[in-house]
Amino acid sequence: MKGFAKTQFIFSFKTLEQHPMNNTTKQYSIGEKVILPNGEVAPLSKAYRSHDLLFLSGALPFEIDGSLSSEGIEHQTTLCLEQLAVTLALEGLTRNNLIKLTIWLTDKNNFTGFNSSYVRFFGQHRPARSTVQSELMLPGALVEIEAIAAY
Repeated sequence: MKGFAKTQFIFSFKTLEQHPMNNTTKQYSIGEKVILPNGEVAPLSKAYRSHDLLFLSGALPFEIDGSLSSEGIEHQTTLCLEQLAVTLALEGLTRNNLIKLTIWLTDKNNFTGFNSSYVRFFGQHRPARSTVQSELMLPGALVEIEAIAAY
């Protein structure tokens, strides 16, 4: 998993980093800094608030111990969606605040399995969504999900 943080990347959000918040702009990053295995700080935020929108960086299918899941598409999809839920909770939001998701699948044949997990996670909530097939930066990941939420 060269170049990717493990546990810290996904599950290090026990406390919200203090950010100066300009009451006029309401722009700040969410979560702790992402530290890569080589000790460098990743050049991204787990999420970023701008006014009444929260932009969540792409979630990859990491298990709670920080390892990349070797399970199938349904499990990997659930892991990604649960990570988004953890980040949303830092701002007092839930999955029902999600308004747009972008999905990358490495294999179009995984669409049915992905969709099954997606429907279980969201229930009757139906945010806007784009789904594309693409190679991912992390070998072994079958899916990556980024999202936008509204406050």
